[in-house]
Amino acid sequence: MNEIMNLNPVLLIAVPIGLAMLVPILGLMSSKIVKWVPVVGFLFNSVVSLAVLPRVLNQPIIVKIAGFAPPFGINLVAGPVGMFLAALIAVSGFLVAVYSLDYIHEGAAEKYHILFLLLLSGATGVVLTGDIFNLFVFFEILCISSYALVAYLGNRSGIEAAVKYLIQGAIGSSLLLIGIGLLYGQFGTLNMADLAQNITSFSEPSVFVPMILMVTGLGIEAAIFPLNAWLPDAHSSAPSSISAVLSGIAIEVGLYAVIRVVFTICHVTGSFFVFLVAIAVVTVLIGEMSAFGQKNIKRMLAYSSIGQIGLILFAFSLATEFGVSGGLFQMLSHTLGKVLLFLSAGYMIYRTGSMEISSFEGVGKKMPWTALFFTIGTLSIIGLPPFAGFSSKFLIIKAALAKGDLLYILLMGIVLLGTVIEGTYFFRVVQVIYFKESNNKTEPEGPPVSGLISMSVFAILVVLIGLFPNAILKILTTAASELLNNLEYIRSVLG
Repeated sequence: MNEIMNLNPVLLIAVPIGLAMLVPILGLMSSKIVKWVPVVGFLFNSVVSLAVLPRVLNQPIIVKIAGFAPPFGINLVAGPVGMFLAALIAVSGFLVAVYSLDYIHEGAAEKYHILFLLLLSGATGVVLTGDIFNLFVFFEILCISSYALVAYLGNRSGIEAAVKYLIQGAIGSSLLLIGIGLLYGQFGTLNMADLAQNITSFSEPSVFVPMILMVTGLGIEAAIFPLNAWLPDAHSSAPSSISAVLSGIAIEVGLYAVIRVVFTICHVTGSFFVFLVAIAVVTVLIGEMSAFGQKNIKRMLAYSSIGQIGLILFAFSLATEFGVSGGLFQMLSHTLGKVLLFLSAGYMIYRTGSMEISSFEGVGKKMPWTALFFTIGTLSIIGLPPFAGFSSKFLIIKAALAKGDLLYILLMGIVLLGTVIEGTYFFRVVQVIYFKESNNKTEPEGPPVSGLISMSVFAILVVLIGLFPNAILKILTTAASELLNNLEYIRSVLG
């Protein structure tokens, strides 16, 4: 275990990318080997990240690429926030890869596994990088892989959704790159800690303009209103395993990047957080009200993710330790719950042959385990005890009340209204699954063993974290302190 704890965090990026390059060669040897490559890669990442996580709670690991100390050269910062999210990406990626063993059997499976590895490698790079240009590079790896995977099935709706995603994503990437260029032109550095040390006020036009460009560019991938037009089509058109990754990981990585720019690089204070809170509340309401009217299960889940992103942004915008801890906790509960929902819905869609909610009538009796997993994910996303979503939402409510400001209390009330809407449309689906009889007399098969294992582990994690939230609160509190204390981040990176 000590040897694993001392492994270089750069392996969390290098190993999946290296395996992605090996897939074509392994494919020449045996097509059956290829589907196991992502499983092996993200099992390795899961073990390493979970082993290293306790170590970085005391002291961040600063990786100096080619031996150049920051701010010169490229470096990774494996701090509490980055390693927490890297572990979440690795574990989720491993379980989705297990699910894909039997789920992905059509189309160019070899290309699917390459892109899957690259997507999650890019996501891991975004949360661990210590300079803004490589933030852009890893962000592009994530996005380009996502565009291709949305169109993986090759049907008209998938290609159309991928093109929409590509156009809006390209605009976002351009804005991000322009913002990075403006900061580099002014300060002559790309290192996040060095930029944070040199930026004295975010309100100066020379800083405010590139910050807004970067936040807007990253906000497209994070699906913050009004930058979320691409999401419903993209998430509903992709294979369910990819929909799970896009909703549970990709958009949260985009939001992480927004928060890193706001808190660490530009150390925003005061009125800008009020603006972010307002945007967050609107995002919650737009997402939940849009989901309420959906008859397509995957579009409903996609719009629900917009609402969840709004809730996470609301928590971060409180800019307190309680709020940031609640935001990170909500990231965790949303990833586990939403991935579980997409994976279980994927097999219900596969067995019934339809994405329409009405087609799931009686599935609770015909596919009891899949229906149970969907219900567990539903209860967690809504925020009912004893599931993970309850603990995270309770912490956010506690953070809003602790502000002691009537405005934040009123806005929290509006957010809770969004949760009521969310509960209404999710319970409507559960009602269809369990309490309506199907006219279809055929008996759909349950998921294969790989699917059952993957969904079972997600369901167990949702329950265990809900029952024992204190087990991870130390990690979340330490991570929140890192985001809020940019002076400590600067010290740990630059010395």
